[in-house]
Parts: sequence; C-alpha cells; structure tokens
Amino acid sequence: MILGAGFGGLELSARLAEDLADDVRVTLIDQSDSFIFGFAKLDVMFGRRSPDEVCLYYRDIAKPNVQFRQETVLSIDPKARRVRTDRATYDADILVVALGADLDPGATPGLVEGGHEFYSTQGAERVANVLPSFQAGVAVIGVLGPVFKCPPAPNEAALMLHDYLSERGVRDAVTIYLVNPLGSPIPVSEETSAAIVSMLAERGIEHWPSSQVERLDPAAKVAHLADGRRLPYDLFLAVPVHRAPAVVLDAGLTEDGWIPVDPATFATRFPDVYAVGDVTSAPVPRAGTIAEGEAATLADVLVATLKGRPQPPPYNGAAVCYIETGGGTVAKVDVDFLSGAGPTAVFTAPSAEVAEEKRRFGSVRAQRWFGG
Repeated sequence: MILGAGFGGLELSARLAEDLADDVRVTLIDQSDSFIFGFAKLDVMFGRRSPDEVCLYYRDIAKPNVQFRQETVLSIDPKARRVRTDRATYDADILVVALGADLDPGATPGLVEGGHEFYSTQGAERVANVLPSFQAGVAVIGVLGPVFKCPPAPNEAALMLHDYLSERGVRDAVTIYLVNPLGSPIPVSEETSAAIVSMLAERGIEHWPSSQVERLDPAAKVAHLADGRRLPYDLFLAVPVHRAPAVVLDAGLTEDGWIPVDPATFATRFPDVYAVGDVTSAPVPRAGTIAEGEAATLADVLVATLKGRPQPPPYNGAAVCYIETGGGTVAKVDVDFLSGAGPTAVFTAPSAEVAEEKRRFGSVRAQRWFGG
C-alpha cells in the first residue's frame, strides 16, 4: 500500500507494476483526483496554462495491478500497518508513506489575510486572477520557512514575474523583492547560485538572502522580518511554511517534525514500513526528482527482498533540477548529494535546448505514469 501519489508514489507504483506484476497488488491512495507537476503551477500562476490543461488524472493510470483510490487518510497504525481512510480500512503487508509536505499558510500571522501563496494549484490560480490588475508598487516574493519544496522555485517566480510585468509594459512601475531564509538560491551549488543572483541583479530584482519574514501586517501592508526590518508591500507572494501532514504526526512516525528513514533503503523504524519524498528527513532537498530517485531505490529494495536477491546499492542522491530563467530559456543543475565525499553539482547555462529537455522530462513521465 502506497499513501500519496506524487512523484514518489507514482514512480514506486509504476516500478512495482513492471517488476513484480505477478507477485504484488498495489493500492495507491491519494485524496486528490489528479497530479500536477510542481513546475506547471508557475505556468498557471502567470496565466500561461489553465489548471485543466496541466492536470493528469489518476483515473488514467493503466497499470493492471495498481488500484488507485481517491480517499483521505484519517489514521495510520505503523505497528499493525493498518490504514483507515474516509471510505475503508486497509491492512498492508508493506506500507509506504509518500504523503509529501503540507502547506501551512496559517503558521505565518497575517499571510492568509494579507498575502497569496502560490505553491498549491488553487493558490497559483488565485494569483493568476490577481496579477492582471497589479499595475504598480512593491511586489514581495517571500519564503516563510527554512524547509520547502523545490529551492529554485522562488527564484523562478521572481524571474518570471519580471518577464510578465515587462510584457505588460508596467515593469518600471514595480519594485520586486525576493526574501529568502537560505543564504544562497541553491546552497549545494555556488556556480548555480552565482548565476541566479546575477540574473536577479540584471533584472533589478532586490535579493535579500538569509532573511526571514515572521509576520505580515495586512492593514498596513508591511512585512516584519526576524532581524527587525520592515518591508512595505503592495503584493505579497508566499512560499508558505511546510509541515508533515497531521495524520503522519499523529501516527508517531516522526522525529523533529519529519519521518526519519534509513537513507540507503528508506525503511522507517517500523518493520515493513517505508517512507519517501518530502515527508522524510532524508539528507537531501525536497523536490520531485529527489522523491522519484528515492522511490526508484525503494523499488529496487523491495524487488530484491521479495525475490530473494542481494540488496541493491544505496540511494545516491542524484537528480536533475530545471530552473526557469525567463525569455523562453531554462537552466539546469545536475546534483549528487550522497555518492561521494560531499555533494556535487554541475550547472548548465540557460538555453532553449534545456527548455526543450525540460518539456521532454515532463512528457516522458506523463506517458510512463498515466499513458498520456
């Protein structure tokens, strides 16, 4: 049983369907009816595509031994591997928790009343309805917690906002701030970070690294930072605080807010219970391609275990990260967090060719997971 149908859950279910078709029945549970690539939310936010255009529906999963159920998980008993949803109770032989990280806009005082999050599909759609009427003033893109999905995304949003306002002819009337608690855009890569910082500077975007917004004053339209600074704004676009889902916390699976796992196998401390993706405290960033790699490793582990084969090599923490840079170009960074003495990263400069590579990346996975 796999709880959560994001990158991790989809890749794991696909692999198990391929490699253990005659040996397992996979139940895949998610409260949503569809999947959306994280990067597609930026397209929604800037009006490039509608939510309907970027949705991939779970009903289209065509793997014969994977049964998808749209249900909300209400409780998890990791000792018994028992899961209760709003529709049924399940007892699993092997349980995988891939429920991701929940967004918590309410954790930042004033955000719900005075700002807009753009990390959910609904939030991105709301921003898309607000942006056309934004003509002048101060726009702040604020990262509100130290742990968040897809570290490049706030930088992408800033660069794409610059393009969006330029295309409308109002860029000169808007000051853009990017406020981020991280010390650099992509901490694992000095080269990538330097390139992004340069792009922000070239576009006149004010970059405030190592800066934490603690609260918003919606009436005064002022963001209050932890170091005492005040930043007036007319439009506040937020990456909200991330938390493990409440059902995971209630299950006793977590330590310090996230599920600890063996980074080689993604086993939890409970027998035959595993976890992958953003819900874990594995020593890697939270990102879709990371979750996909973790799921691939877990699939290798489960295949080896069920087939009586030697255990596979541990997860190496390798992934590719695409970065929208505006003007129809995309950069990328190939990272490797765990296979060597320390993390490594190889940066590829922005180009139309990388933009096409990113398009293929999404297309291949859509075909693999949904047959479309």
